[in-house]
Amino acid sequence: MDKLKMRSENLVDENIEFIAKKFPNAIVEARDENGNLSRMVDFDVLKQELSKEIVESDKERYQMTWPGKKQAILTANAPVAMTLRPCKEDSIDFNNTQNIYIEGDNLDVLKVLRETYLGKVKMIYIDPPYNTGNDFVYNDDFATDTEDYLERSNQVDEQGNRMSVNSESNGRFHSDWLNMIYPRLKIAKDLLTDDGLLFVSIDDNEVDNMLKILKEIFNENNLINTITVKTNETKGLKNAYVNKGFPKNKEYLIVVAKDKEQIDLNSEKVRKTDEELKKYVRYYNKYIENIEEDCCKWKIKDFNDLTHGMTEEQIFDLKDQYKEKLIYFVAPDNVDSNKIPNKENTFYKIINNKGITNYYYRNGEGKVLNTLFLSNNFYKNLGDLWTDISTININKEICGMPTYANGQKPIKLLERVINYAVKKDNEDIIMDFFAGSSTTAHAVLNLNINDGGNRKFIMIQLPENIDDNIKEQNPNQRASTQKIIDFLDSINKPHILTEIGKERLRRASQECDSNGANVGFRVFKLDSSNMKDTYYEPNQYSTNLLDQLDENIKPDRTPEDLLFQVMLDLGLMLDSKIEEKIINGKKVFVVGEYNEAIDPDLICCFDSDVDNNTVTEIAKLKPRFCVFRDSSMAKDSVATNFDQIFETYSPSTTRKVL
Repeated sequence: MDKLKMRSENLVDENIEFIAKKFPNAIVEARDENGNLSRMVDFDVLKQELSKEIVESDKERYQMTWPGKKQAILTANAPVAMTLRPCKEDSIDFNNTQNIYIEGDNLDVLKVLRETYLGKVKMIYIDPPYNTGNDFVYNDDFATDTEDYLERSNQVDEQGNRMSVNSESNGRFHSDWLNMIYPRLKIAKDLLTDDGLLFVSIDDNEVDNMLKILKEIFNENNLINTITVKTNETKGLKNAYVNKGFPKNKEYLIVVAKDKEQIDLNSEKVRKTDEELKKYVRYYNKYIENIEEDCCKWKIKDFNDLTHGMTEEQIFDLKDQYKEKLIYFVAPDNVDSNKIPNKENTFYKIINNKGITNYYYRNGEGKVLNTLFLSNNFYKNLGDLWTDISTININKEICGMPTYANGQKPIKLLERVINYAVKKDNEDIIMDFFAGSSTTAHAVLNLNINDGGNRKFIMIQLPENIDDNIKEQNPNQRASTQKIIDFLDSINKPHILTEIGKERLRRASQECDSNGANVGFRVFKLDSSNMKDTYYEPNQYSTNLLDQLDENIKPDRTPEDLLFQVMLDLGLMLDSKIEEKIINGKKVFVVGEYNEAIDPDLICCFDSDVDNNTVTEIAKLKPRFCVFRDSSMAKDSVATNFDQIFETYSPSTTRKVL
């Protein structure tokens, strides 16, 4: 039994644990007043998390640091005045789909999504830039260069000079990469559910730094595994482009939880190798018929063919196309296992004349075993060394498009990690904010089609120009990129990475549609706010702007643009159901599922000349939120009566104006 503590609680330790849950990066090892190393709060880091300015300090402590880290924290916490504009012409089944594809810088997009999707994303997978040595900080092979990034993220002074010294000799490239990835990972943690998981693909260039910052942001107790994934064989071009050291055959997949105590991973077994199976199975490549008088026709085929690529569930619930690969026969009503044909190391599927199916295995000693033998002897638990994720024939996975050479991941890899993290029946969100050619989204569509799941995706990708980096590539990569460029020309699309991802998803959606599935994706593009700058910065008003005060919305913005910015501001998901209605001749957006028993989440009307009758009809629908433009009211009297009308018909509605 537990002993009485006989003392009061140590509130300091409790408070440190409380801070560690919200700001694990503020917990460090440092020497106390007696010179002993202990776990303490780094108040400078905590101050930085709570400050809008850079906090300076020179105290020594055990921690991960680099030039620009405080600015990276500041960047993660800083707001953005940006929005997401819908792009229906690039979408598939815009009105019904729950999948989201966003074009834009992922840091800004993550900030736009942070409030709405706080704690709502079940799984995040990213394949970030590997920092191969080129002077690029967003993508390891092409994209935004350091100067542009620093200027955009306020890491230069008014004269354009860097705010911290970061030469190549003291780790400039590592610092640039860390300053890029750190704020994105901080926001990613905020988006995850309490039982959410983050998967990060990385290679030797930055795996050590990635592990350190993940331990800092998520707390090292929440690190689950660092998986080694075999990616290539040592042959061909792998040897041709190695200058020093050994050819690259592997990458890493880091798995970290938001709260390790709350996760529930789906177990997975993998088929043993042929070498491991030799002790159990002999392979037969011939047909044998009419051996036993109690049996009708039955056949034997290669057992390796039978089980290769199949899950345990498929073994016990085989589809029609596998029947000819089984030892298959019809038996009498009461199957006597002793009468099963006397072939050693053979697997049998037996169906009696009542349609009841049984599975048996006769081992090397002639003993008949039940199906438990298959689980115990033909499959093993999946460990942290994955050698079965082949990149061979990866070109066949991209729906007839040319393969994208810059690190495209196999669909099998993504399907495996998604199956680990996400239950198929839950409408969980899977996010990838380095979406590339959209392999993650393609894997989600495939899984939903194969098992009837309800998973949803959010993809985020910078619209990078593919032409910019072709000069830096080796001949093999250059040839592959040229095929992509030629393909985009053939479908009249610009040479932009997002066009590859969207076209792949269009083709994947069409393939899925042929199976009767409801698939598609809503496309959004990051842009500046729909509101004029003076809406956010009143000090920018001047006498020459007075004539514009009656219109605070930018002239090129549509009602749909306004709708989605309002939804994000109010915390409504981008995949919410949207219905357009006409009320008294005015276009009205109704957001969310609603019926006689359920009120809609939001009603917006951005038309002009809205009168009392229109306001009354909207109020009768009793939305949770209602939004109009400030200039929408037909008369001053409508604005005066507005609140009274809602107090009469829907007093609980939160009313707002733009």
